[in-house]
Amino acid sequence: MSTDEHTRFMRANEANWDARTPVHLASRFYGLDQDLDPERWFASFEWHDLGDLPGRDVLHLQCHLGTETIAFARRGARATGLDFSAASVAAARDIATKAGLDVDYVQANVYDAEQALDGRQFDVVYTGKGALCYLPDLDRWADVVARLLRPGGRLYIVEFHPVLNSLGPKPAPGEGPELLLRHDYLAGGGPVHRDATHTYTDGPAVEGATDSYEWMHGIGEVVNALTGAGLTIRSLRESDELPWPRWPQMVRTPSGWWRLPEPRIPLLYGLLASR
Repeated sequence: MSTDEHTRFMRANEANWDARTPVHLASRFYGLDQDLDPERWFASFEWHDLGDLPGRDVLHLQCHLGTETIAFARRGARATGLDFSAASVAAARDIATKAGLDVDYVQANVYDAEQALDGRQFDVVYTGKGALCYLPDLDRWADVVARLLRPGGRLYIVEFHPVLNSLGPKPAPGEGPELLLRHDYLAGGGPVHRDATHTYTDGPAVEGATDSYEWMHGIGEVVNALTGAGLTIRSLRESDELPWPRWPQMVRTPSGWWRLPEPRIPLLYGLLASR
């Protein structure tokens, strides 16, 4: 697929996320009309892997409404969030201001992050939970991340497992409740096109730009992109829990997250790499 096609699809995604933003702001899923609780979006192992954050420069790529970015700021980091959606960045700034937190938000495509951030480098780059699927070229992304990190800096990805993405969000018409493989695990099949008036949250219908494009990335592809960019893989975790119940049969765990009753399969992974 050509660079021009990648650009066209990513512009469609940018317009789609602009259209999603007011829906997500109004949703119970994010709960922004209640007490802000960004910690609920983190698994306990994330804080263990991230280590001490006070005084650290932390960059959150593809931050959307900045909920996780705010958690970093509350833990003492100098937090920066970057997203390509102007509507998302405006909303994130408003949320941080209302929370009384100093967070720097920048609007830019992740591939242009180095220029948009004026060559700044960071101790930690964080990304995930539905971010990598919107990137067509992981090798290019990994090169950008490597340049954003200071020597010794850490990249932390907490992302939906390719198995989860392969299962698909809901049964097709005429299918039962069984979880079936509906999408590729591995890359190479081109983007998955979606035209949906509703997103993963509750709330009103999306108005305007409803088209979006997602790319499948297996864990091997992620690892090889990072090592190819000169990063060292420090750890890889696979988890069977999600922060919300994607399917009706999921059960709540002592952590407050959700898992499938059986069989146990990976739904989330955490990958720590360093420069």
